[in-house]
Amino acid sequence: MAPFPTMQFPPGMRPPPPPSIARVSSTASMPYMDSDNVSIRSNRSAAVPGSYYGAAASSASADAQSTVGADDGGLASESLESLRHRAKQTNDPEVQLAYAKRLIVAAEEMADADPDPRKVKRTQDALHQESLRWIKKLATSGSGRGAYPEAMFFLAECYGNGSLGLTVDHDKAFSLYLQASKQNHPGATYRSAVCYEVGAGTKRDHNRAVQFYRKAATLGDTAAMYKYGMVLLGGLLGVAKNPREGVTWLKRAANQADATTPHALHELGILYEGKGDSNGSILPDPQYAHDLFLKAAQLGYPPSQYKLGLCYEYGHLGLPVDPRRSIAWYTRAAEQSDPEAELALSGWYLTGAEGVLRQSDTEAYLWARKAADKGLAKAEYAVGYYVEHGVGVRADVDDARRWYLRAAAQGNKRAQQRLKELRGYAQLASEKSRKGDWRKDADARNGECAVM
Repeated sequence: MAPFPTMQFPPGMRPPPPPSIARVSSTASMPYMDSDNVSIRSNRSAAVPGSYYGAAASSASADAQSTVGADDGGLASESLESLRHRAKQTNDPEVQLAYAKRLIVAAEEMADADPDPRKVKRTQDALHQESLRWIKKLATSGSGRGAYPEAMFFLAECYGNGSLGLTVDHDKAFSLYLQASKQNHPGATYRSAVCYEVGAGTKRDHNRAVQFYRKAATLGDTAAMYKYGMVLLGGLLGVAKNPREGVTWLKRAANQADATTPHALHELGILYEGKGDSNGSILPDPQYAHDLFLKAAQLGYPPSQYKLGLCYEYGHLGLPVDPRRSIAWYTRAAEQSDPEAELALSGWYLTGAEGVLRQSDTEAYLWARKAADKGLAKAEYAVGYYVEHGVGVRADVDDARRWYLRAAAQGNKRAQQRLKELRGYAQLASEKSRKGDWRKDADARNGECAVM
């Protein structure tokens, strides 16, 4: 089973990043090609469920654009003035919230409407303020009909990410999520669970987090179904393992999977591949595992795209070895900055693929460096090897040692072994080793790649 996805923390709550290093000045080129003759949404990244701000929107404008028009009875096609008139004449909270969201979209569209940036900002601020007045009114009183849960949820998102000129306030965000959850709002219930898990706006409480994940899953929230399924499958957050029930929730989440929540498809694919512990709930089925990975990959999920690249490279899941498809799927994942896929492309550039990809030491180094800059230990070792032997970059033993140290600090065995060898070599022997034919040496290691 793949590791449970790392919780994403709100700004100000993330652990400090590792010390930065000099970035690669040049960029690796992307080998574009078709993959499985299927429609690939290559530039749509899927946020990990558990993100404090949710999987759908990173800002109020993005949320407004994605939700105005969804089952809105034609509100999306209505003009702003007409919608303003209707919002003022009705007590329908759905119409009024749609108008508030339309104001946000209109503010974003103002960016190129006037050459005077100060005038544009004044207009945008005015639109945002009007939108915020409507949203706050709906979230507190709902025009005399009680607070509108969808407005509370939207306002909580704004407080969570500081949209519409609001100061980030996790306490207010959590309070609004909780209030909306009391009215059985699925998304707000899920966000409440996340807040309890990470301690955002409230005291960390894993028992309450599990309760809210279960409630949100029961209310039909796809991300909550996935998260609760993973909790049961892995015995996380203090819950006893229950693989059978966990698989049931994963299957429910997979049935509702979309571009924002493809994760359950991938995890089920791993189980049907024969990996992980389903306690007999799932019998291995390589063909169905491939189908699940393919569906998640088509939804733009990088781990599944990488997985298919791996399968076509080595012939896993009964698939043929196909360099073209392998490189294509790795490319799709690398477009979304997946470090495993970036390192895999480095490997393909190192060897080349006849008729598919021209061999290039420079590209091999650059792709490995992109992955290493993200902290992938295997990539750090690969960069160290490239730098030591001058593959695609000027040879520099001291710099290579620094990369080996980074990889070794993460427990990479090859890096640890190479550091021991470097310490033990006499200068003459070390120079001879580095000036040798590293490709020939690698071929002699029983077929094992010395880099990857």
